[in-house]
Amino acid sequence: MYLNATLLAQTTVFIILALFTMKFVWPPIAKALDERAARISEGLAEAERGRQSLALSSRQAAETVRGGKEKASEVLAQAEKRAEQIIEKAKADARLEAEKVMAAAKAEIEREEARMRELLRGRVAELAVAGAERILRREVDAGAHADMLSAIELDL
Repeated sequence: MYLNATLLAQTTVFIILALFTMKFVWPPIAKALDERAARISEGLAEAERGRQSLALSSRQAAETVRGGKEKASEVLAQAEKRAEQIIEKAKADARLEAEKVMAAAKAEIEREEARMRELLRGRVAELAVAGAERILRREVDAGAHADMLSAIELDL
């Protein structure tokens, strides 16, 4: 075997293989690598946009929550204010009702007092007439008259 011929044959086969590889094998591999690199860069860009979108959404959510809390505190303050108004109105209504009841009770007491006074006047008139009648039946005597008045006072 000739070393030169073998070396020359191997070199020729290597060159043919290298040309075949560069012509038919290498372009699809390079194309696949380029496509993969493009997809990776697109994926990284999408991830960055997603991260920015997430940060924006987080800020918007925080603002929405803060706005909701402010709205809730406003509604709560309005409810407390309305409750205070209702309580004050109820107190005022209760005072008016109490005044009406007191006025009615005073009027009733005054009517009862007037009725009792009239009844007492009638009773005093009856006693005066009865006393005068007893006095007139007996003879007019100072001692008998004093006894009579004492008896009338005891009847009262």
